[in-house]
Amino acid sequence: MNRTLHSIIRSDVLAMKSYPVADATGLIKLDAMENPFVLPAELAAQLGEYLGAIALNRYPAPRPAALLEKLRHAMDVPAGCDVLLGNGSDELISMLSVAVSKPGARIVAPAPGFVMYEISARLAHVDFVGVPLRADFSLDVDAMLAAIDEHKPAVVYLAYPNNPTGNLYEDAAIERVIAAASDALVVIDEAYHPFARRSWMSRIPEFDNVVVMRTVSKLGLAGIRLGYLAGAPDWIAEIDKVRPPYNVNVLTQATLDFLLDHLDVLDAQAAVLRDEREKLIPALAQLPGVDVFPSAANFVLVRVPDASLVFETMLTRRVLIKNVSKMHPQLTNCLRLTVGTPDENAQMLAAMAVALQA
Repeated sequence: MNRTLHSIIRSDVLAMKSYPVADATGLIKLDAMENPFVLPAELAAQLGEYLGAIALNRYPAPRPAALLEKLRHAMDVPAGCDVLLGNGSDELISMLSVAVSKPGARIVAPAPGFVMYEISARLAHVDFVGVPLRADFSLDVDAMLAAIDEHKPAVVYLAYPNNPTGNLYEDAAIERVIAAASDALVVIDEAYHPFARRSWMSRIPEFDNVVVMRTVSKLGLAGIRLGYLAGAPDWIAEIDKVRPPYNVNVLTQATLDFLLDHLDVLDAQAAVLRDEREKLIPALAQLPGVDVFPSAANFVLVRVPDASLVFETMLTRRVLIKNVSKMHPQLTNCLRLTVGTPDENAQMLAAMAVALQA
């Protein structure tokens, strides 16, 4: 036992487990909601040439004005709103936790939800309150309003659609939460916007306390780690103060700059995945013992008789999915299945059919 380590590292950190990332070597990787398609060869070659001219000896621009304006235009960010870039949405979530980390501060979010809301809050010494969803994973508005009234949160997260459940909360329900959380910042997390095709982005100016968070990861650019937060300039300016000075590297900035001119390619890939999702859901529902939940994302949540057995059996057939059954009591025996290519989805369905008979 390293006594020095145990004496200086925070006790809550010592008790934590690191974020699990499965080794997908040699497997059909359907566990992390990635776009399975690579860039077309010609476009990839153009990107390589473009990146080859980037000056790697210089620090990146902390707030690249031209890129931010290009992103605002491409993603229909309302006039008068500002944008903050992060090293993925994870860093933006961490910034928010740090920015509001005052004694007694709390963050509220529906549960089960994205695990980084809670992890980042706790690492910033902010209390996290998870409000259980209803049995069908819809938003329990009355419970959310009660939690907001009791805990007076600094931040309320609403994922739209939610991860890991995949569903969109009703707009009327979200409006009630926003109204109740008038003394909090409401962050609408639209990580899966390319697949939901519904957004609160245009409605930001209607409210004093709403920002929209997105990522390009699900659009097909998970490897460049780029998230962005859109909102009123006064909110963005304060959150920007806790941003590391050079948090988005030059290659990420350049890749984004290049591919914003080719969004049609990424949008076409997202359209294929939306179509595949609509084929996958009824195919899963036909499997014995499988309950399928509605999804507006690029993954589908299912409940099976024995999640661990199905997960392990599918691994033997080289298919990696996500076993979320121990993440939250409401996810008992649930698996999260990323929508892949037509061939990957066929192999996943075949593997699951075998696993259900094991």
